[in-house]
Amino acid sequence: MAEEIGVKIVDAALENKAAPLIDKLVGDQVASKLAAQDPTLWGPDAESESAIRLSWTSLHKSSRPLIGEIEALREELRAEGVDRVVLAGMGGSSLAPEVIANTEGVALTVLDTTDPGQVADALAGDLQRTVLVVSSKSGGTVETDSHRRIFAKAFTEAGIDAARRIVVVTDPGSPFSKLSEELGYRKTFLADPNVGGRYSALTAFGLVPSGLAGADVARLLDQAAGVAGALGSDSAGNPAIQLAAALSAAHETGAEKVVLADTGSGIKGFGDWAEQLIAESTGKQGTGLLPVAVEGPDAPGFADAKSDATPVAVGPAEGPAKISVTGPLGAQMLLWEFATAIAGRLLGINPFDQPDVEAAKKAARSLLDNPDALKGGEKPSTVDGSVEIFASQGVSGEGSLVDVLRAFIASAPEHGYLSVQAYLDRLDDASTALLRPEFAKRTGLQTTFGWGPRFLHSTGQYHKGGHQNGVFLQLTGVVEQDLEVPERPYTLGILQHAQALGDGQVLAEHGRPVLRLHFTDRAAGLAELIRAVQEVGE
Repeated sequence: MAEEIGVKIVDAALENKAAPLIDKLVGDQVASKLAAQDPTLWGPDAESESAIRLSWTSLHKSSRPLIGEIEALREELRAEGVDRVVLAGMGGSSLAPEVIANTEGVALTVLDTTDPGQVADALAGDLQRTVLVVSSKSGGTVETDSHRRIFAKAFTEAGIDAARRIVVVTDPGSPFSKLSEELGYRKTFLADPNVGGRYSALTAFGLVPSGLAGADVARLLDQAAGVAGALGSDSAGNPAIQLAAALSAAHETGAEKVVLADTGSGIKGFGDWAEQLIAESTGKQGTGLLPVAVEGPDAPGFADAKSDATPVAVGPAEGPAKISVTGPLGAQMLLWEFATAIAGRLLGINPFDQPDVEAAKKAARSLLDNPDALKGGEKPSTVDGSVEIFASQGVSGEGSLVDVLRAFIASAPEHGYLSVQAYLDRLDDASTALLRPEFAKRTGLQTTFGWGPRFLHSTGQYHKGGHQNGVFLQLTGVVEQDLEVPERPYTLGILQHAQALGDGQVLAEHGRPVLRLHFTDRAAGLAELIRAVQEVGE
């Protein structure tokens, strides 16, 4: 079934550059060793971590027993009139189920936010028909724990037995598995502990929520199984070897950015899932591949990519793509996992750790422990209409919003990138995503866009550990109706604010320019910002 997946290096120069890397990977038997879960592939420093992170290579077989368990629970819930699935999870615990559900066309409400408005929208759904899936390897993820507490209270207040409406996905022996047992939650699915979050798409973390929502997870595993043999073969025709070699060869020439555009794959939201896999796996030790998910093959940043970027078509080759990757979702997930791990070897890094992710979490926790720092202690550099401007040291915050943006963009180094980070409501403030193509078109910079705090569990690792040539634009907004977190000394709004400030603080400590724009009126502030961006490019 190897014909179900395909990688084509469209650019002849890149193909020639990749050829010796392909030969070396084949000669070193990297693919077969990876399939056999050999932890020595990334050197002695990475061996202890790799030894407990390679079970994802065989999930197409080991996850099979989950299919019956998921289907049985889904039928039980349907018989009780429960057919609305809400997922509380961050990083790989939400990105994989979301792309699976969207591709399959089934409804799954994903909570990977601390925005009170977005959580309130999820609570406003029919709780009588709702089951909450809480996914966390340890249970200690602050966002996910907050969601669990809020929903448990809401269920109880609605006269619903909360324990019967909460399903847990976690690692065996984790604190969360013990808590689930103590509180009598409906069911606990135990995932393979030897798989890291960003490689967990085909574990219980990816399959349980999407399967309960109605996705055909057996077909997903079949798609992966159909290409597993080819991905583990020491052959120049191995698509994982070809993709890893091409991306690494491009990186050697200075193209450290990988621009992902869907060109008719039928997969919905693949770039968001691939972002975490690539960025968190490779962005460390001052190197890495920065994924840039764009709106399509005609989008700014893809169609006009410069020498610092490699346009990759997810689907048939189209436009200026240098690489084309085709195949169904389950096959593509396994392919990109293999290719990313192999690229890690070529880049000389450990693709399974995330040494810089914890820094932002610590900074946010520190701010939560010092609530005075979050209440009126900040003074904007200036205010322009509905936009308060906060600039880090070395960043100009003077003048109009247009003046500030022009100076900020000018601070980006040659071949740098702009990261737009929106700590807002992914649904009600969805038009904020229009800023990505606007900035890319007006500035000529490769521009990424992430919803906070979701991106902290994804591209956040690259921002601190990868190539240090990014500039960071944070967007925050007034919270009109906050939500209490039961048995915790903070609200969701305070947590969201702490996460933005904490990450900005860590980025500034890395010497990166950080500009935060706070909307005192979200709709008006966003409109003013879009107008200002358009003026910047004039």
